This record gives sequence, structure tokens and C-alpha cells, in this order.
Amino acid sequence: MTHDVRKLRRNENISATLMLSPAVLLLVITSVYPFFWLFRYVLYDYNGFVAYFTGTYNIKRAFTDAVFWKSVLHTFEYAIGKLILIIPISLGLAVFISRNLPGSNTFRIIFFLPTVISASVYSLIFTFIFAVFRGPLNTVLEAMNLITRPIDWLGDPKWVMKSIIVVAVWGGLGNYMIYFISGLSSISEEIYESCMIDGANGTQTFFKITLPMLSPILKVILLLAITTAFKDYQSILVLTNGGPDGRSHVMFSYIYNLIFAAFSSPQIGYATVLSVLAALIIGVITAGYLYLARKLDDVF
Repeated sequence: MTHDVRKLRRNENISATLMLSPAVLLLVITSVYPFFWLFRYVLYDYNGFVAYFTGTYNIKRAFTDAVFWKSVLHTFEYAIGKLILIIPISLGLAVFISRNLPGSNTFRIIFFLPTVISASVYSLIFTFIFAVFRGPLNTVLEAMNLITRPIDWLGDPKWVMKSIIVVAVWGGLGNYMIYFISGLSSISEEIYESCMIDGANGTQTFFKITLPMLSPILKVILLLAITTAFKDYQSILVLTNGGPDGRSHVMFSYIYNLIFAAFSSPQIGYATVLSVLAALIIGVITAGYLYLARKLDDVF
């Protein structure tokens, strides 16, 4: 009997290994190997064809690169602005749609639709919406007498980051809404019925029942939202490419331009150093959030 059990376990282990092998191999090829490949060129000036040893020049340059560190500040501005808007709005929409009111399924599709559209596509749409002359947004605002002259939404340093944040929120809203809806569906209706019998109003039910019971999934959603916000750059490349005068550059859009900008030769070695720094910054923020979330669990 013992021999049969061991044989069965061995066969199960072999089956599990065979099933996991393709995924592990793909992970190694697409993520692990490229990550370690980066470190080959930290000490080199590499343009994609020829590598010249430069010692610690790239590292010294990274710590004195004012444009990069401004892009770090812009990344925090962008991430904080996006998180402040997208989490409450997506939660509110999820609560509204979860009530199963007439038309809820239609609204669910409408709000989720931007998520399935490529970031470059909806960014091009917003480029048209934000157009200075005869753009739909300026036309509507002028017709309502809210502005006296067209606003350069993507060319004015005062407005450009706000405009990009609006695009980012619109593009990611449906994704987080679906996450919240899945969390709300796990809360029993009997709990809400008990609250209604006890005389609790909608506000009390939301803050005393819904939010506390959503806390496990809320922590996961916040983690995803934080890491995604700090890594965003695709829509920025389409909308402004970092302009005007670097005002909308975030970390990864700046790094992307170092490698793929048409007006200069690729600086892969230096971009590698900045990529490592950006990864460390995001890692520290993520670790800080996880530590804070754990401490809050201990308190509450």
C-alpha cells in the first residue's frame, strides 16, 4: 500500500512538473533572462551594436541627471492624481451597478469598454478631443461660456499633467470597477437585509458594512493600482511624448526615449541604469505599502 501511495505521488509530481514547465520556461525567457541581461551593460555605452566600457560613468550620470529626477517627481504627481480619482470613482460605480437597477448591465459594458481598447488608440481619440482649435472639449466649454479662449490642454505646462491623468482614469476605470464588483458579489445579501431591518441608511451601510468587508480585496486592488500607475507611460508617449519641455515625462517615458528616440543614437547602457533605479523606486513604494497594510491589519 505504501509503495502504491509513493508511486501515485511521484506520478502526480511528474504531471505537475510537466504542466508547469511551459509557463516557467516562458517566464524565464521573457522576464528573468532579460532582467539579468540588463546588468551586462550597466558599465557600458551600448547603442545596440557596439559596447564601449565606461566604468561607473552611467551610474554617476544617473544621480546627476536633473531631467530624470524631474521625471520621477512627475511620476509621483501622475500616480497620486490617478489613484485619488480612479479608486473612489470605480468603487462608486461598482456599488451603483451592483444594485441591479434597470440598465445596470448596459452601464457595466459602457464603463468596461475602454479597458479592452489599446492605450494608444484611446490616447489618439483624446488627442482629437483635446485639440486646441475646434477640438470638442474647447468647443463645448466656449459654448457654455466657461472659457474665453481655447486652452492648449496638451501643450500648456499648467494643464498637461491634469489632462493625462483624466485620460488614464478613463482608460483604467472599468478594470478596477470589475474588481470591486467581484468583491461586492461576495458579500451576502442577508447582511444588507439585516442592516435595513435595524434601520441603517445607505451611508451607514456603506461605511460600516461594505468597506470593512471589502478590505481584503481593496488591499489587492490598491497594490495593483499603485504598481500600474507608477509603470504607466504608453498613453503619455502618444499624447505628448513627454512635452512640453519635459513637463509630462515620467520615468519610463524618459527611459523609452533614451533607447528609441529618433533624434539620437540609442543609449541602452545608460537607460539600463535608469531602469534599475526606477525598479528600485517602485519596489520601495510597494514594500512600504505592504508594510503599512500589514500594520493596519494589526491595528484593526
